[in-house]
Amino acid sequence: MPGSEAEMDDQPDWRPRFAGSDRLGGKAAIVTGGDSGIGRAVAALFAREGADVAIVYLAEEEDEDAARTKAIVEGEGRKAITLRGDLGDSDFAREVVDETVEAFGRLDILVNNAGEQHPDHDLEGITEEQLRRTFQTNIFSMFFLTQAALPHLEEGAAIVNCTSVTMYKGAPILLDYSATKGAITAFTRSLSQNLVEKGIRVNAVAPGPIWTPLNPYGGQPPEEMDDFGENTPMGRPGQPNEVAPAFLFLACADSSYMSGQVLHPNGGMVVQG
Repeated sequence: MPGSEAEMDDQPDWRPRFAGSDRLGGKAAIVTGGDSGIGRAVAALFAREGADVAIVYLAEEEDEDAARTKAIVEGEGRKAITLRGDLGDSDFAREVVDETVEAFGRLDILVNNAGEQHPDHDLEGITEEQLRRTFQTNIFSMFFLTQAALPHLEEGAAIVNCTSVTMYKGAPILLDYSATKGAITAFTRSLSQNLVEKGIRVNAVAPGPIWTPLNPYGGQPPEEMDDFGENTPMGRPGQPNEVAPAFLFLACADSSYMSGQVLHPNGGMVVQG
């Protein structure tokens, strides 16, 4: 990791499936992990629905993917900026918000999607460095970015966090990752109650196995990639454009009576919560 979508032989499907209906017309969004995978699909769909998008990503190796996502957003007639850096650094999180507001003049939607995972069959294999890194990327970044964004979010704004099916079902080789996803769900529910009186809604999406660069570039053991996603009732991994509509629903006024909730695009796995 990080992975490159441009170099994948089997390209994930990010393309929106339907014409837009201006559900995000005139709004501005930050999408973390927006260079590829679910983030790219969300950025593309948000743009089709009328939003300008700040695409945030981690590393130089992802420059090509980020540039491609920027072109996709601009191809929908919207503005886009790309911002590269480590969201586990609070200074960079503030920079992301400042540059987004400077570029678009506003901030209406925050999508906390960026994450990393490292498979380990034994608990003893998780180093302190890896543990700190996974929590820093997956949950600390959400605190930092949300703290920076709040002064700019007005009534009607939306925050959508990315948790995971592993929070509900567990994952024996993703112990630290699953723990962060549990923290994200708790953060989502608590923050929703904290901000509800301000008219800011906070929800989450818990994807199942989705075909993105995260998994073939180290997120799953190589020997398990051939049957990735086949343990779902649908018998296959999902595509990013099958997840993005859940983010759109929670970001737009269609979900105006929802906060503190989690949607589950996971191939038919039945979970609680």
